[in-house]
Amino acid sequence: MEEKYTNIHQELIEACRRGERNAQFKIYKLYYKAMYNSCIRIVNDTAEAEDIMQESFLAAFARLDSYTGEGSFGKWLKRIVINNSLDALKKNNETLSIEEVQLDFAETGGEDREEEIQYRIKEIKTAINDLPDDYRVVLSLFLLEGYDHEEISDILKISNNLSRTRYSRARQKLLTILKENKIKNAFVYN
Repeated sequence: MEEKYTNIHQELIEACRRGERNAQFKIYKLYYKAMYNSCIRIVNDTAEAEDIMQESFLAAFARLDSYTGEGSFGKWLKRIVINNSLDALKKNNETLSIEEVQLDFAETGGEDREEEIQYRIKEIKTAINDLPDDYRVVLSLFLLEGYDHEEISDILKISNNLSRTRYSRARQKLLTILKENKIKNAFVYN
């Protein structure tokens, strides 16, 4: 039998199970920002992300008894948020956009380097926006949310192989888009 995960906020979780509003507010404050960032990456609409966040927290508090403690509370909550976000995406048939692309660059080159970095981030965001929804979702879940392919396949109700295939194709398509944009920009600026 697998041992239960020990949450650092277990006392708050137990208080939430008892329906204590103050504990629910504290849990909300602890997890809101991370969950909002996950949501906004999928739905790309701040108002809708806010609504989904409210609904997700309400749903989590309502079914807190289904949290078994086998993993972290944050991971359990993130699953609810992502599922609600994906449902909204399907319902609205909207395109996915990545709010932030985190890139690690050495801090060399001063302002020129900073401008180049900002330009590249904008270029990558635009290229990600050009990906088909199924590619963007898998790419976002894998690269930005940190899920593995088994978890993605479970979330999206697709096979593990299909998750890997979509991720691989999304990367290839992203690189192709970036190369095409570089060639176009070379003609525009020359």
